[in-house]
Formats: sequence, structure tokens, C-alpha cells
Amino acid sequence: MAFRFRTEIKKTEKCIRPLAGLMFVMALSGCSLIEDRSERYVNAPEGTPLKLPETADEGEFGQIMPIREAPAADSGRMYRGSIPTPPDMTSDILDENYLVEELDGQIWLLVNDVPGRLWPAVTSYMNENGLGVAYDSPQLGLMQSELVNFSKQARGLLGLPDNPDGPEAKVVVQARVAPGVRRKTTEVQFRSFEVADDPNELMAWSGGDIRSREQLDTSRKLLDDLAQYLRNREDSKSYSRAALGMASEPLVRLVSDDETPREIVMSLDYGRAWAEVRRAVDDAGIPVIDLNREDGYFFVDFRPESEREPGWFSWFSDAPKPVHSFDIRLEERDGDIIVSTAIAESYDGENRSPELLSELFEYLY
Repeated sequence: MAFRFRTEIKKTEKCIRPLAGLMFVMALSGCSLIEDRSERYVNAPEGTPLKLPETADEGEFGQIMPIREAPAADSGRMYRGSIPTPPDMTSDILDENYLVEELDGQIWLLVNDVPGRLWPAVTSYMNENGLGVAYDSPQLGLMQSELVNFSKQARGLLGLPDNPDGPEAKVVVQARVAPGVRRKTTEVQFRSFEVADDPNELMAWSGGDIRSREQLDTSRKLLDDLAQYLRNREDSKSYSRAALGMASEPLVRLVSDDETPREIVMSLDYGRAWAEVRRAVDDAGIPVIDLNREDGYFFVDFRPESEREPGWFSWFSDAPKPVHSFDIRLEERDGDIIVSTAIAESYDGENRSPELLSELFEYLY
């Protein structure tokens, strides 16, 4: 019985050895025995249009079976390395609905909502916390408090002493509600500043002023408090018709020539634009070779994934190092920041600059 069992094992080994050898050969050849049909559609001939009976309504069929039109002229660009990744359906949703961000002396609350819904909420916050609203302009997205000095609740919110020793500076708080850099978001800013006397009008927003650390800390305290206030009243949101006239021009725009992306225009100061581009590069997972904020450039590796992947024998060697293949440039022009892309002089591969620009825009806006 034992002899028969050993005989069966030997027969099994004889069958397995050729099969294992065949699998190894297929692995070495990169599975060349399996036909790659992923790009057949590129060269596929255009089919004849569907003909319907004369009595049929084409509109009804188009609604039931919608097919996106693809011009023949664009078919040559539809290769795997050039097809954009489908948009993430959750890309419009922030990881946090209320996020305080700080950059280059600016601080703001980023909210995943439109300005029209935030305006009445910020107004209620100002009134319920003793700041009051002395003047406002929904079109400018700006509201201004009464003098903080005469409200015990407001003094506590800003950290002013309950019983000041002698005369003290008069303080006013401004709130600014504006569309955010990212789509479908709103940025709320608070600024406290001293005045010689009680203002009798809405003062201009001093966005370019250099804020002290103490002023920024005060703004952060107000923004943190506002964020908690908004969380507590999420079920009772209202919409302001007065805020419909608020400026809604996007702060980030993609400019194209004949459907080819040419540049990104950012209506931001340089520090904020640089930070947003850097965030977009990181979020897109694009390897950065070198960067220089002062000179306004990123050297990146934007080769196709097939060139960046280690291949079949990755377990034998380290992953390939990133290659400087494309440049991202930032420059000021007419008060805006212009973002452009170009192929690196030392790279002789395909020029994917328009695709790089388009991907940056998707992560920026």
C-alpha cells in the first residue's frame, strides 16, 4: 500500500514540474501569451449610426441610452496613459466641515458650504456673542461689529480684561465671508483692530496688513468658537437672499486654447497661491524632485505610470528613482498668479504638460 502511495506522488510530481516550468516562462515573457486588448478601441473603425423606424421618437431613445459623443479628431489622444482618472464623487466634500487654516499671516475658517448659507449664520454669531453688527455689506461679504469695549460678553470673547486700569484702546471686529479657493467652499475671516473713535461707516477690509501673533491668536480663537457655533446649529441652516449678490467669481481658473490647457490663473496673493499649488501636487501624488518658492518653480516627475512602475522584477531591486521630467512655474501677472507647466529640457519622453496642468487644476479647484 505504501509503495502504491509513493508511486502516485511521483506521478503527481512529473505532472507539476512541466506546469511550473511553463508558468515561469510565461512570467519571464511578461505574459506575452495573453493578448492585450486594452487599446483596441483606439483603432476600432467607427460604426454606422443606429437607424430607427420613421415612427420612433429619437429623443426617447437618447434619454434611455445616453452615449457621450467623442469626435474622431480626439480619438488619437485616448490612450491609457492620457485618459484622465474619473473624478472622485467625494471630491467636493472636505475631510472636516469646519477647518481653521493659517498661512503667511492669514488665518481663516474653511467651511464646506456656500457663502449664502454662511452669511446669516455669521450674523447670528456676531449678535449672540455681544459683538453686534453695526454695518454690513452682503455684496462685499463684509460685516463690522460695534465697539467691543462696551460689551462684557464680547470682552471675554476677545480676552480683554474685565476691569481695565485706566484708558484703553477702542476695538472693532470685522468678519469677511467669501467664496473659498476650492469649489463649493466658503472662507470666513475675523480681524480685530484698534480705532481712534467709534466708526460711523463700514471700513475697508485691510487684507494686506501684517498681523501680529497676538492678533492672529485672537482671530483663531474667534474662528474656533464660530466653528463650534456652526456645528451646533447645522440642523437649522438658513439662506440669505441678500447675499446672492456676493462676488462668486472662482479664484482659480483654467485657461485653454482649442481645448488644450494653457495656464491656471489664481486670483490670490503669491504666498497663498504657492501653498495651494504645493497642496495640489501632494494630493495628486506627483513626486517632487526640487522646489524653490522664491524663484517660483517645482521640478516634478510626471512620466506615465508605466515608466514609473518598477515592473516584474521589482522584488530584486529598489524602486526606480523619480526623474525630473516636467516643470511647474508660478509668476505674477496683472495682480494674479499664473501657473504654467513645461517639459524639462533633459527629458526626451512624451510632452504631457497639458495633462499635468489639467490634473493640478482638478486638485486646486
